[in-house]
Amino acid sequence: MTPPVQRVCVYCASSRSADPRFAMAAGDLGRLLATRRVTIVYGGGAVGSMGALADGALGEGGHVVGVLPNFMHEIEWGHPRLSELRLVADMHERKRTMLHGVDAAVALPGGCGTLEELLEVITWKRLGLFHKPIVLVNTLGYYDGLIGVLNRAVDDRFMNPEHRAMWTIVDTADQVLNAIQTAPKWDESARAFAVP
Repeated sequence: MTPPVQRVCVYCASSRSADPRFAMAAGDLGRLLATRRVTIVYGGGAVGSMGALADGALGEGGHVVGVLPNFMHEIEWGHPRLSELRLVADMHERKRTMLHGVDAAVALPGGCGTLEELLEVITWKRLGLFHKPIVLVNTLGYYDGLIGVLNRAVDDRFMNPEHRAMWTIVDTADQVLNAIQTAPKWDESARAFAVP
């Protein structure tokens, strides 16, 4: 039996200018995770998809942990109503802290910061350093291009075919928990085929 999902890291954006449907999808995910009593760990922001995710969860009584570098806290980028706010020294510590003890990493659409976080956790999984499910929420087909690049990396033998099992793609927030619970198992044995 698959253990229940208790804690999820969510990567998402702080842009106020993106199509509002992205923030709506983030809010949907926040509400869904809160109603299932799943703790959300995210980047701590108050606006854009970050704010919508946190507000959606908090509105349902959810537990939301923000992880914010000190320099962002100093310029008041943080959400003021989080269940917990963890201040860290820099962006590198932020990423490590966000992944500590989580049951999965979920990527909503976002800019270069979100993409950098997503690609780093995929790299960690490839190297057997992170073993949990990685779910891309492909709102409005946002990740189609990246998925194409990742598949090209496999096709051109920069990665092995087995590496396609490192991530799962869903279209909507309501598919996230099932994707986490049904993701292929991954462990340290991944290091055996880390180099194609």
